[in-house]
Order: sequence, then structure tokens, then C-alpha cells
Amino acid sequence: MNHQDLIQACQSEWNEYTEHNFVQQLALGELAHSSFLHYLKQDFLFLKQYTRAYALAIYKARTLAEMRMALPSVQALLDSEIAHHVAYCSEWGISESEMEEEPEAFGTVAYTRFVLDSGMSGDVIDLYAALAPCSIGYAVIGAQLLASESTVLEGNPYANWIKMYGGEEFQKGVEKSVKQLDILLNDIELESPRGQRLCHIFKTATRMEVAFWQQGLDDA
Repeated sequence: MNHQDLIQACQSEWNEYTEHNFVQQLALGELAHSSFLHYLKQDFLFLKQYTRAYALAIYKARTLAEMRMALPSVQALLDSEIAHHVAYCSEWGISESEMEEEPEAFGTVAYTRFVLDSGMSGDVIDLYAALAPCSIGYAVIGAQLLASESTVLEGNPYANWIKMYGGEEFQKGVEKSVKQLDILLNDIELESPRGQRLCHIFKTATRMEVAFWQQGLDDA
């Protein structure tokens, strides 16, 4: 099996995630600023837990090669991705200290702890299956929005967000991660109990992504 099998096993949930109303409003520049600010703060808290999950991948790794595979993601998150997020948030008037003090929303807690629990109770492949919808989904969303004729970039306050996730640097990074995931999945049969468990984990994490978008609309 490969990552496409995981997506196809929850296609309706995947479409709901990658075509969510939050994303559509963002693409048109019509998303309420309060919703976007709430999302930015919660995404900062999410990224902290996401980094912990990749650190857990090193602990759960079975081989030195698997340990090395996880390390660049931990380094990238700590050295650049979170820093970029903090810098981007500062442009919206949100400081790092303010985000550190922000309470985690229920959706953020549910999603991140599900990912960590998948890794703690399962193995490293379970963990990667739980992590995968985030990076793959954002790459799909970014590419879709940049390619769409209905997306508004001129005068859109969220244009930089679209360009970042649709841009070459992010797309290439996710492409590399997807290849590594496919290597781990290669020897697993989709219809086997193991394969179906991974589909369930991926589907649950995808549902969590839908809830994460929705809380940006509901809780702001």
C-alpha cells in the first residue's frame, strides 16, 4: 500500500478537509480576521505538539535509518518552521509570548493528543499515519488554491499563506516525506488488519483536521 490508499480509504473526509469552508473563504480573502487569528494561535500550539510527535518518532524507531529519517523533521520544525510561524504571526500583531499563553482549544487538544497516543500505543508507522494528513493535506490545499482560477491573490490578506503552502519549498519538503512514508507502507497489504488499522488512524486524523478548520470558524 501507499499514501494514496490511505487517502482513498477516507475520500469523503479528505475532500471535506481539503475543500473546507475555512479554506474557501481564505482563498477568496473573505475569511473573518478573527477566525484567522484564532487559527494562527491554535496552529502555534499545534506545531509544538507536532514537534513532540516527530521527536517521539525517533524514540519509536526500530532502526538507525528510521531514527535518521525523523531527525530532519524535528530540526526543521524547531529551527525554521515554528520560527517562520512566529514571524508571520508577528505581522498580524500576535507575539510568541501571547501564543504561549493561549489556551488550547478542544479541537487542538483532541487532535494533537490523538497523534501522540497513536505513536505511544502503536509503532512508528502508526505515528506517521497519524502525522501524514497534516503535511500532505496542506500541500494539496496550497497547490489547489494556487492553481484555481477562483483564488484571489491581489489584495487578499491571506495571499502569503497560500503562496507559502503552494510554493516550491513546502511542496518539495512534503514530497520527500511522502516518499519516506511510502517506503514504510510498501510491505503492508491494504486489506490486512494492519493496513486497515493504518487507514483508520489516517481517517481519524483527517477528521481532526476538519474539526481544526471548523473551530477557526466557530470559536473566533
